Amino acid sequence: MTETGIHYLDARGPEGMRLYAIGDVHGRLDLLAAMHRRIESELEYEPSTDWRVIHLGDYSDRGPDSKGVIDFLIEARKRDPRNIMLAGNHDVGFLDFLAKPDPDGLFMRYGGIQTAQSYGVTLTAGSGWFGTADTVLRDGHAALLEAVPRSHVDFLRSLPFSVTFGDFFFCHAGVRPDVPLTQQSPQDLIWIREAFHDHPGLFDKIVVHGHTPVPEAEIMANRVNVDTLAWQSGMLSALVVAGADKRILTATAKAG
Repeated sequence: MTETGIHYLDARGPEGMRLYAIGDVHGRLDLLAAMHRRIESELEYEPSTDWRVIHLGDYSDRGPDSKGVIDFLIEARKRDPRNIMLAGNHDVGFLDFLAKPDPDGLFMRYGGIQTAQSYGVTLTAGSGWFGTADTVLRDGHAALLEAVPRSHVDFLRSLPFSVTFGDFFFCHAGVRPDVPLTQQSPQDLIWIREAFHDHPGLFDKIVVHGHTPVPEAEIMANRVNVDTLAWQSGMLSALVVAGADKRILTATAKAG
């Protein structure tokens, strides 16, 4: 990082390219689909020479339709590779659980049960009538392995940890201050919080991230946080960049 980094007010996107960076989805297919409809409408009525829709990770867990979200994203990327998906800690946690079921891991503790339900699998770490806790979890894990399509596993494994356009660096959680953006560790890119949030200086680029929920999109001199706790709040947020113009776009759940 340099002392002469860039300030949000001065940051620009690539010439002729509109950027949309969407925060944590967490199983809210309704909000993700609504956000894409808003973006498609904008691109239709206010065309841009080029565009990218960047999803900042955490597609699974907590919300009701992780399977539907992943299906949606796979199709979106297949339809147009300008739809970009980055890895979040929950996406990596999903893969970790599929590889080795841990009753105390991220997946089981923070919304993986809802993810399994979206695939038609009941998952519990507790003991039941038919065996010990380990047996119950092992049986649930085996059922989930069978239920998750290979295409979903391949998708999750394919996710990059960051991408850069213009004066903006996109990742899930943030960056380690004083480490060059090109040398950030995957662990920091999907997990970091305090050391990044508390850093007062400017970075070489504006870091656009999610991971840490805020009531509304948070715009700072050196970063933008678009995780507005969509799975619970019913509001999914995105940063829109067109040249020097920057704004926040939201999609909300329909009443009733």
